[in-house]
Amino acid sequence: MTVCITGTPGTGKSSVSKVLKKRGYNVVSQNDTAKKYIIGADPDRNTEIIDEDKWVEEFKPFDGIIEGHITHLLPCRRLVVLRCRPDVLKKRLLKRGYSEEKASENAMAEALDVVLVESLEVHPGDIIFESDTTFADVEKTADEIEMFIEGKTSFRYGSTDWSEYLGERI
Repeated sequence: MTVCITGTPGTGKSSVSKVLKKRGYNVVSQNDTAKKYIIGADPDRNTEIIDEDKWVEEFKPFDGIIEGHITHLLPCRRLVVLRCRPDVLKKRLLKRGYSEEKASENAMAEALDVVLVESLEVHPGDIIFESDTTFADVEKTADEIEMFIEGKTSFRYGSTDWSEYLGERI
């Protein structure tokens, strides 16, 4: 069964995936599967451009977890969307070296629920599990995800509301 872990950059995908890998899960990074689909670069946003349609079309589901900020576009049996309060997310991204503009853009995307909305456009809601990682312990987040993968917790999404941050400068 393919499990996708997605979320805006900085929500904790890589951190929780490292924990799950240590627990014996087969974990693959989106970057490792999308390399051959890079079709250009966006120097203004300091990012690579991926042919997402071709990547999704040619993706072969596998028994394990794939993590990355656009993995919600892939076919999967379970989908985990990690969330983080926009002001905290922006601080995380700035600490990573993101430009002010790019950190603000990602924080705004988080405030607008972009990844969750895109996830719901691609997948039925009954395979989606949303988790707020703002102040969560990574081990506990991994526990929640494991329970969801094993079917011990049902889907849940829509309870995270960052709309109060839309009027603030993020």
